[in-house]
Amino acid sequence: MRFRMTIKAKGNVGIVILAAGSSSRLGSPKQILPYKNTTLLQNTIREAILVSNVQVLVVTGANREIVQNEITQTTVKSSSNPDWESGMASSIVHGLKEMLLVFPETDACIFAVCDQPYVTSTIFSQLIKTYQKNTKGIIASSYADTLGTPVLFQKKYFKELFELIGQEGAKKVINRFLDDTIAVPFEKGNIDIDTLEDYSQL
Repeated sequence: MRFRMTIKAKGNVGIVILAAGSSSRLGSPKQILPYKNTTLLQNTIREAILVSNVQVLVVTGANREIVQNEITQTTVKSSSNPDWESGMASSIVHGLKEMLLVFPETDACIFAVCDQPYVTSTIFSQLIKTYQKNTKGIIASSYADTLGTPVLFQKKYFKELFELIGQEGAKKVINRFLDDTIAVPFEKGNIDIDTLEDYSQL
């Protein structure tokens, strides 16, 4: 059995896990694909809740009831995005709004997706620790010569996140404010599950 210490986090940080997509390229809900004796979504949730003193919220949408059944931890909030079909932006906006409702003291928010199988509590912890030690407002994961999720945004960028529309994602805000962004290495962060081929390689 593998034991890990719970990672202590300071500050009012929330983690929003985006799990509202329909997995159209895969043909079945990727959120519930078996992985590590659990599922892709459960794996992400379990890693997120290893970080203490953070609020974790999962945004559901497509296949809501099936995905909702994966959220068994009582400390984890969930909310269904009725506009999930309009694109990723709506889930980011919905998740941030819900986070601020249940955790009004939030001064920074991490956005994560459920299909990066190699995400760990260490990654979340590094984002938070880097944020706490620097004055930069965006702490993004770095992999495959790009910046992406999981990514932490300080409160001053919530307005820009609320203005995202359609298929726009967090990367638009990152690219717009690169001068205020710090990169945290995330080995294998470029591996995500979009197709059956991706899953078979995993």
